[in-house]
Amino acid sequence: MDLSGFRKAPDNLRTVEEPVLTGLLPQCGRAEMSAPRSLFGDLSVLILSQLTFYDSTMADGSVRVRFAPSPTGLLHIGGLRTALYNYLFARKHDGDFLLRIEDTDQERYVEDAEQNIIEALTWTGLSYDEGPEVGGDYGPYRQSERSDHYREYAQTLVEAGAAYYAFDTEEELEALREQAGDGATAYDASTRRDMRNSLTMDDDEVARKVDDGNDHVVRLKVPRQRTIHFQDEVRGGVTFDSEEVDDQVLLKSDGLPTYHLANVVDDHLMEISHVIRGEEWLSSTPKHVLMYEALGWEPPTFAHLPLIMSPDGGKLSKRDADRLGIPVYVTDYKEAGYEPEGLLNFLALLGWNPGTEQELFALDEMAEAFSLERVGTSGVQFDLDKLRWVNEHYVRDLSVDELADRARPVVEEEGYEVSDDRLRTICDLVQERIQVAPEVVTNNRYFFEDPETYEEEGVQKRWKDESADLLLTYADRLEDIEDSDTDIIETELRDLADEEDVGAGAIIHPARLSVSGRSYGPGVFGLMAAVGREACIRRMRRAAEELG
Repeated sequence: MDLSGFRKAPDNLRTVEEPVLTGLLPQCGRAEMSAPRSLFGDLSVLILSQLTFYDSTMADGSVRVRFAPSPTGLLHIGGLRTALYNYLFARKHDGDFLLRIEDTDQERYVEDAEQNIIEALTWTGLSYDEGPEVGGDYGPYRQSERSDHYREYAQTLVEAGAAYYAFDTEEELEALREQAGDGATAYDASTRRDMRNSLTMDDDEVARKVDDGNDHVVRLKVPRQRTIHFQDEVRGGVTFDSEEVDDQVLLKSDGLPTYHLANVVDDHLMEISHVIRGEEWLSSTPKHVLMYEALGWEPPTFAHLPLIMSPDGGKLSKRDADRLGIPVYVTDYKEAGYEPEGLLNFLALLGWNPGTEQELFALDEMAEAFSLERVGTSGVQFDLDKLRWVNEHYVRDLSVDELADRARPVVEEEGYEVSDDRLRTICDLVQERIQVAPEVVTNNRYFFEDPETYEEEGVQKRWKDESADLLLTYADRLEDIEDSDTDIIETELRDLADEEDVGAGAIIHPARLSVSGRSYGPGVFGLMAAVGREACIRRMRRAAEELG
């Protein structure tokens, strides 16, 4: 039997590591029937242990993924990439994309952060099927509104012996941290017997403290000498030694859950099929696996995305980003004038390789091509130049009217008065030369104000002894005409060049320098028409005087 076609599993497949008949016998549930050796023999068991079958959660279109940010600040660019990959995976498999707000950390809660998250997803077109303001059958979608669930399952874990009450004071925890030497909280299997918790106290005392409302938390009881293994769609098999895992707080003294408990409970109750999140959560996954096991729940499929790295190496921190001029919040990119489609296109390729030479994708094209098996494991450096290159293609795809609409707020913010017709003319001239819409103004201020300086290299190369006289004569000729469209401006210049027996370039280059302050830019005649006749005359006479 040829197994070569089953060795690499695409997204809608799962590798069966035990001899399970799911997918072979449709009448059997995925966890209902094992393959006995007496039926298939040792060889069949070996084959079945390596085969990859279609996962029923995907074959029937029931993929459910979630983006679950905490409203502790503005949405980070890395968070948007996580949302994008979840969105693409859901759309690829005709599944559901959920937004869940994980707002249980009241100390770090930021007012309006949830609204910022929603606005960022709306701006980028990552529409979610269920979530706040949208609703759905698995709500509510804010964890602060689901507290009863967490307390219930925390108690279930305690009763199952998978968690315990801990009554340690902050002073006692600080002493433990100091004992650890490196400042790390080593509350785990090696130290919990030395602490004040329900593992070291008699049942009556524990019950009395709980009933009396004494401050306490619920901690996960990580088993000793246990190897915790799970499959990751990006990284393959992942293994942790339980000695590396601490007894995580699951329920805080204020009765609110930590991320770990709430995450597991909600993913199960919301029937999440795939948890796609950043690599920073990889080390938390063994804790989650233990909770799924203790609660008797089948865990979702995990996929941990590679870190976004600084161009200098290391994880892209706010400090590094500020130093390198890299925006870190989605809002920053919107305000800087990036196209949402361009930003998503760039982020999609920041960790995912489509396997082709194609680099520009519409959102629906991304969804069609996306697969978790082509997401890499190594950190990916953030390349701002590459983002700008991608974005310029989306700027070029805009209509002139769309580009003018994007440039208008910048025009007004800078205090320039420009008619709609003139602004559209300017946009048409510079559209192929800019990478973000605000550069219509910020990179081309000569359309809106006289240049204060002249490009030194351009002056040395293009300004000749006769340039001043030629410009003054050209300015006089322009002053004598009533119309100043592109054709008339060009005709007057070429006629003058013929009369003075010089090449047209002898006037074109100094004219460009005097009007724009630069030796480069869009066609000089269209440029001058957009600047306006009076401004051109004023600028040429000034340049003749200053440059001689």
